[in-house]
Amino acid sequence: MEHPVILWFKRDLRVQDHPALTHAARLGPIIPLYIVEPDLWAEPDASGRQYAFLCDCLESLRDDLAALGLRLVVRVGDAVAVLEALRAAQGVAHLVSHEETGNLWSYARDRRVTEWARAQGVRWHEMPQSGVVRRLKSRDAWQGARDGMMRAPVLGPVEGPRGLALVSDDLPRAENLGLMDACPLRQKGGRGAGMRALTSFLRTRGESYQRAMSSPLHGARACSRISPHLAFGTLSLREAVQAGAAAPTGRGPDWARSMRSFQARLAWRDHFMQKLEDEPEIERRCLHPAYEGLRPHVADAARLAAWSRGETGLPFVDACMRSLLATGWLNFRMRSMLMAVASYHLWLDWRSTGPVLARAFTDYEPGIHWPQVQMQSGTTGMNTIRIYNPVKQGLDQDPTGVFTRRWLPELSAVPDAYLQRPWDWPEAERLLGRAYPAPIVDPVEAARAAREAVWACRRAHRGDAETARIVSRHASRKRPRRAKPKAASAQLSLDL
Repeated sequence: MEHPVILWFKRDLRVQDHPALTHAARLGPIIPLYIVEPDLWAEPDASGRQYAFLCDCLESLRDDLAALGLRLVVRVGDAVAVLEALRAAQGVAHLVSHEETGNLWSYARDRRVTEWARAQGVRWHEMPQSGVVRRLKSRDAWQGARDGMMRAPVLGPVEGPRGLALVSDDLPRAENLGLMDACPLRQKGGRGAGMRALTSFLRTRGESYQRAMSSPLHGARACSRISPHLAFGTLSLREAVQAGAAAPTGRGPDWARSMRSFQARLAWRDHFMQKLEDEPEIERRCLHPAYEGLRPHVADAARLAAWSRGETGLPFVDACMRSLLATGWLNFRMRSMLMAVASYHLWLDWRSTGPVLARAFTDYEPGIHWPQVQMQSGTTGMNTIRIYNPVKQGLDQDPTGVFTRRWLPELSAVPDAYLQRPWDWPEAERLLGRAYPAPIVDPVEAARAAREAVWACRRAHRGDAETARIVSRHASRKRPRRAKPKAASAQLSLDL
């Protein structure tokens, strides 16, 4: 008797280039399963914009599976309970899924699933879908293996899969999961939206990518915008790598530079995700323990709230935060600036601010987010301290004030010369503390104090055994050879 196979979809919501689907089809009739886990959506890094994107993706996946003759089964509940109910009712002997580098919650859940599968005699087949390697012992050969996987042929559609038609639960409403945040300008999910974004980037939009990605004004069009589709898996990383490699570069030097930069960022994505795969605890512990007491673990509530709402009184910071809250997206340099200002100028612990940004990003990817959050907060003990000057960033990245005024209309009357430092405007008294808040910190003095505190901590622990151990452990975990160190250290959630 042939037993049915559960194909468990997680962050791989597609049928194209899907090693788990290909493997499951060889084992027997498939139960294509997605589990909506209320406890996952109750985690502090989850948000309504992400759930709305997920719902778009599930609708697209349902249609694509139907075209193969398969019916998506949605169940709501605890993963182990759902899997056990299906095993008991259907006689399942195999569970197939892709490996997942998620947050600590999903890591713990997968360990429970492993225990359940072992206890019930179910064989769990976990398939790689990126360059991330489980139980990696050395990075020495990692880059070559990763590039080899990206060069392997993209898997075509599965032909003639057999499936079981089971009843699905209704998708919960966002509010029933406690997800209430509004994001009126978020990207739409689903395979079709992902392919349109990738295609338009490689045909037209990507020409200015390399020089425009740092701009909050131009980056929204110049960047590929495929990062949420990679995070939810409507596109495979291999598809993106090979599509980028196949894009013609003979259209001029801008195209060639942009495509090289695009490939580098796709490689960095695996690089940073490997960091979290190797050390899941960096979601909640400083990579270097010397920094555990650097900042107060209990955040200053007023500062945290002001930063989270875009009301710090630092115009460019506030404009970037408000843009992110409304769209679910922000270009890489401004993501990094938001985190750096929170960590240095406002002196907030990354465990308080990291979840705020995680919720705001539609493209939140734990494997990129948490290593980058720590890099921008200076708690790795290895990376260069990077303290952004928010006034200078505004002048450099928004010289005409178009972006700042769009998101801070209350500053529309402030002249360009004072827009990024309205406290110096001769008429500031009729604005600050009324239509727009006064700055909650002096940006120059706050940066000076932060720099002194961080360097004092570094000097105190320079040469100690723990620092040597951490540097040694990461010595073979260098960035991919195509990466430029300055750019690689200036991104958060890798917006692409």
